[in-house]
Amino acid sequence: MRHALEDKFYMKNVNITAYLSVILAMIFWSYTFVWYKIVFEFYNPITVVFFRLIISSVFLFALMYPLKKLQKIQKGDFKYFVLVSIFNPFLYFLGESYGIKFVSTTLAAVIIATIPLFTSFTSSFFLNEKITKMNILGIFVSILGVGFVIFNKGETIDASPFGIGMLSFAVAAAIGYTLVLKKLAEKYNPTTIVTYHNFIGIFLFAPLFFIIDFPEFKLVGFSTDAWVPLLKLAIFGSSFAFIFFTFSIKRIGIAKANAFTNLIPVFTALIAYFVLNEIINMNKITGISLVICGLFLTQIKTAGLRKKISTYIRPHE
Repeated sequence: MRHALEDKFYMKNVNITAYLSVILAMIFWSYTFVWYKIVFEFYNPITVVFFRLIISSVFLFALMYPLKKLQKIQKGDFKYFVLVSIFNPFLYFLGESYGIKFVSTTLAAVIIATIPLFTSFTSSFFLNEKITKMNILGIFVSILGVGFVIFNKGETIDASPFGIGMLSFAVAAAIGYTLVLKKLAEKYNPTTIVTYHNFIGIFLFAPLFFIIDFPEFKLVGFSTDAWVPLLKLAIFGSSFAFIFFTFSIKRIGIAKANAFTNLIPVFTALIAYFVLNEIINMNKITGISLVICGLFLTQIKTAGLRKKISTYIRPHE
């Protein structure tokens, strides 16, 4: 009886930690919009992502290797690490960066906000994760809330077909990333996964950087104004955020973890209010309320459903 209570208490604490982790990840990713806005004044998207990955990899190796938190990749798993890296950071960042460049940020946020919806259905189909009517309702309510946050009176939408195609490409890459990530998360700790997929990503972006962006990078050179936010992008956006997000996927599943991505435009609106002095109007307040309500709905299990058997193990020490 005592052991059962201890296990129940442990799992409750683990779930709380998972939810706190995914919220922190969303906060860090929300801040990246502000940092990107500054860095893009100096460098092109490929340059930014390339150096972001280099800084993140050096930071993670220097921090985690002495602590012996990096696990050795087992035979046969290297192909999954390469596949995860192809989906994200490579394909996702290409689609997102160039998509935002050719359409309005409003339309871009709407398209990216569909990731939880599509991921829920794909994870249900491929990984047999339970998805209930209440979960689906919560996702739709949350997306509706995102719409209230990002649509304001007088704003126009730039509907460039190329931009929409690139953002849709980013959504597909994000779905592929989370599906493969689930497999790796069952065997490796979050730090190991993030460190290696960022490191592999450097080699995927290197040819593009030297062929496309290097001539312009030489002209601009190094700028302190650009490299301070670039360091923040690498450490918080490409390191800690992915570690926290990977941990949460391992504990609460793909569908529930991805539902929290709808918080990104909400947090971004709040950050813009405090950092950039942007006004929060009634549309944004309504949207924030709907997103929070939607997130609660995505976490509810419908009564009568068979209890999901947990296959998760304790985090690697």
